[in-house]
Amino acid sequence: MGTLARVLAPLTAFILLATAPAPVSAAIGSSVTSTVETLHFAVAIGPGGSQHCDIVGDLYRPSGAGPAHLVPAILTTNGFGGSKDDQAGLATYFASQDYAVLSYSGLGFGGSGCKITLDDPDWDGQAARQLVGFLGGQDGVAYADAAHTRPVSGLDFVAHDPTDHAGRQDAHDPRVGMIGGSYGGEIQFAAASVDPRIDALIPLITWNDLSYSLTPNNTDLITGVTSATPGVTKLTWPLLFFFDGAVLDSAQGFQYVPSRVIGCPNFTDRICPGLAQSGTLGYPSTDLLALLRHASVSTYLSRIRIPVLLAQGENDTLFNLNEAVATYQALAAQGTPVKMIWQSWGHSGLTPAPGELDLAAPDAATQYEAARIASWFGQYLKNGPADAYPAFSYFRDWVNYTGTATPAYGSANSYPVGTPQTFYLSGHGALVTDPAGIRSGAQSFVTPPAGFPTSASGIDAFSANLPPDTNLPGTYAAWTSAPLAADMDVVGQPTLDARVRAPTAVLSGKLGPAGRLVLFAKVYDVAPDGSESLVHNLIAPVRVADPSEPVHITLPAIVHRFAAGHAVRVMLAGGDLNHRAGLAAAPVTVTTGATGQALRLPVTTG
Repeated sequence: MGTLARVLAPLTAFILLATAPAPVSAAIGSSVTSTVETLHFAVAIGPGGSQHCDIVGDLYRPSGAGPAHLVPAILTTNGFGGSKDDQAGLATYFASQDYAVLSYSGLGFGGSGCKITLDDPDWDGQAARQLVGFLGGQDGVAYADAAHTRPVSGLDFVAHDPTDHAGRQDAHDPRVGMIGGSYGGEIQFAAASVDPRIDALIPLITWNDLSYSLTPNNTDLITGVTSATPGVTKLTWPLLFFFDGAVLDSAQGFQYVPSRVIGCPNFTDRICPGLAQSGTLGYPSTDLLALLRHASVSTYLSRIRIPVLLAQGENDTLFNLNEAVATYQALAAQGTPVKMIWQSWGHSGLTPAPGELDLAAPDAATQYEAARIASWFGQYLKNGPADAYPAFSYFRDWVNYTGTATPAYGSANSYPVGTPQTFYLSGHGALVTDPAGIRSGAQSFVTPPAGFPTSASGIDAFSANLPPDTNLPGTYAAWTSAPLAADMDVVGQPTLDARVRAPTAVLSGKLGPAGRLVLFAKVYDVAPDGSESLVHNLIAPVRVADPSEPVHITLPAIVHRFAAGHAVRVMLAGGDLNHRAGLAAAPVTVTTGATGQALRLPVTTG
């Protein structure tokens, strides 16, 4: 468990695998026991392998594994701020299922050396590549001590593949998969992009484009979640990452590598100035965008050709469901085997629903996600039966069940699902479903100066149980539907098309991102008593390149039932507590009266 999680838990909620280590000798759902050995690994990373680092890891060896009984392997690492110890429950479980497991602390975390590089393929990916070599029998990588004076031979009990996924033969090619969450999810893509020996991935609640995660723009999208216009800086999540990585983890690692506190503490030197500038200006610089995207699978996705089981959280304001959608659709388009799960839990609520997954003690017999994980690795690492689960599954929190969460999951053979239900923006703040009911009208408001927050929804990085989202009068425009006659189940990405007029922003926007109009789109569920709830606390920041043109906004995907008698409300707000809004105050008018002005919700009956 990361230091920050220990200090602030459960408030921080961003270290994924925050579980107490399970006893290593315990066998879960199997008679196979295992032993564990802590090892150190000498890795060379960066351009030309010029930087040398020590990585600490725990090797779980199933009883009976040996040259006469070869087993597949699993490589796993921690979420941000965590360590190898966070993986003990998963590692022990898979060792009990006759897998060799190497759980390690990522660069800059949990006793491993060097600095944090945001899961960049050239650094973290190359480090993981050398651990894969050790699993495949390569000598000269592992040692029994941090000084690297007592070598440990490469493994001789892991099954090998005749060729890697590039068709090449390699003497140290293990049958190996990777699993992990958040920061420990993206590393899988980074490693697979540089090492075709890896055979299967299970990334949990991770990113597609880190520039979207930390500086999102939900309009002017080029592909996936990547926008052509610099986005809007998140405030609380980057601050927590910096505090944990630069302050707590660098202090913790000072005893191992004192140089980690020099310059940008515990981060590579390019990261600190970029984050500081982004927080000040409210948008990312060109250099920061390049840095974040280089460390994102969106940039090198064409190199991911092995089977991927994605799992993303419906309660996640850091890496929302749109990130998984972007990765899923791009992988599917290039023919890469891929399936996607939308689970209940994420960074904004780390506790899985009953029967989904217990990270401390996974059990495929009683936990839906544990069964999915076991099936995926069973097919691709053990040559077992083909994974028979659907391509897309999503958790429905309105379904009552006992035991495993399977009944709560809807499914489909592909994504997207459902049929768009159109709600037209109309005069007097109404949402109407019949085009004949559209009335002309306009709503005006003023965005705040200097990025001042105009909402009071609580700090999203600290708690899943946020207070109701409230907005200052005169700083937003909103439209509300009539009460629904029947339940309406929404699964997927809402979109909003609106025509905004902001003459001063048209002029100031010509000077660059700082002068462009910033808005925040939000969807609410309005109860019969008039109380409203922001669905999953999700917000779509937009930096509008040209307010003289209609704006198309892709909101974060949701899985939500609007119950009969409830209403739908959509809002465009000028400020937000968790983001740096625009720096210049701007009067904004949103006009209605045409069918092009609409909120569209993907509605399903499944």
